[in-house]
Amino acid sequence: MQYRPHNYQKYATDFILNHTSAGLLLAMGLGKTVITLTAIGELLYDTFEISRVLIIAPKRVVESTWEQEAQKWDHLKHLRFSRVIGTVKQRRAALKAPADIYLVNRENVKWIVEECGNSWPFDMVVIDELSSFRNPASQRFRSLRRVLPRITRIVGLTGTPTPKGLINLWAQLYLLDRGERLGRTLGGYREQYFKPGRRNGYVVYDWILRPGAQQAIYDKISDICVSMKAEDWLELPKRINVVRSVQLPEEVMEEYHEMEKQQALLGEQTVIANGAADLGNKLQQFANGAVYADDGSVRAVHDEKLKELEELVEEANGQPVLVFYAYKHDAARILTRLEGAKLLETDDDVKAWNRGDIPVLLTHPASAGHGLNLQQGGHIVIWFGMTRDLELYQQGNCRLDRQGQKENVIVYHIIAECTRDEDCLPVLEGREVTQRDLMEALKARVKRYERRDGYDENNEKPN
Repeated sequence: MQYRPHNYQKYATDFILNHTSAGLLLAMGLGKTVITLTAIGELLYDTFEISRVLIIAPKRVVESTWEQEAQKWDHLKHLRFSRVIGTVKQRRAALKAPADIYLVNRENVKWIVEECGNSWPFDMVVIDELSSFRNPASQRFRSLRRVLPRITRIVGLTGTPTPKGLINLWAQLYLLDRGERLGRTLGGYREQYFKPGRRNGYVVYDWILRPGAQQAIYDKISDICVSMKAEDWLELPKRINVVRSVQLPEEVMEEYHEMEKQQALLGEQTVIANGAADLGNKLQQFANGAVYADDGSVRAVHDEKLKELEELVEEANGQPVLVFYAYKHDAARILTRLEGAKLLETDDDVKAWNRGDIPVLLTHPASAGHGLNLQQGGHIVIWFGMTRDLELYQQGNCRLDRQGQKENVIVYHIIAECTRDEDCLPVLEGREVTQRDLMEALKARVKRYERRDGYDENNEKPN
């Protein structure tokens, strides 16, 4: 197929060509893969400025997206790929294979840096989903940082560089410019642009931007970063968000309420958190319908969400649906319940879905949130298990809600009433919700339960 780039795609490709360090902060659906591959092809075979490229990406994207994208376009079909995945023996063989572009999943960044040692062979590195390197304490960041002086060109790609705030931008920019714009240390970045928010002694829970800091940061990085929103450039189909509420059985809610009260009490302590976090995780499992016991076994507690999922699939009337689950036991129960449901595991599953061969495709948002092109297979998304991670939510929906989608995308959210599911909605609607807000909402619900059970404000039951 002949590539006829949109004006913004040509601009973005030229931006990579004209900058040895480039950050493309492109919204989902704008085609950052073909943009980048077009630049790579020119640098390899037209100007001969580079010889070997390493692309770091989520594992599923390594397995399918980049190579498939190259095969779609006439001007990219000559590019040779080698996927550095699998066993150590397989990865070593892939590194030795003759290729233009080597693909490695981000979990193996530390391995590939150590394996190559002083013979680092890649003069260009592309980080697909740069936001996954936002933690400067992570092994992947530290490992890649070691080889930055040996990299001639570096490109960072992401649609959501700061899903949790600008405090997370420092590490990503450091990989692009080695600290030239936002400082050489995270501490210096914080000191210059932020002030401490909530804290307990020396422990700071969040950082607040100083007046004028946001624009100052944008100005600092504007020369090596380009940002585009899909709505500015494309006519994307309208997305319809739908909430489908389910009411849990009374006996299940009684057990849920008792656990929620325990979490609220833990949240009152000066030092929270493992106990409250573990309970919160278990509460989310309760909302979905099953919980892990201490011995690792699974105890089913209700099937209300499964019933609602069945109804939604039936309402789809044969149209394929993409279902996001939160826990392994969610997927296991769905697979047992729904005939024809398939877990997304391989590249063949992606192809089968896009052909329309899979009526119900299950995946976890963390494993399919980035890079996978699933828009040809359907236009209905169902969130069986809710998430509070705005980035995962946005990226998950954009597997279908992206360029090439010909239908209105419908996103269903199965919400268990009076549970943590309801706390997720403000986050996913783009409203900032802090941990303090969540705890206040939790305590308000507990008080409501106590009033319902006949307790007064002093937590005493009248005679």
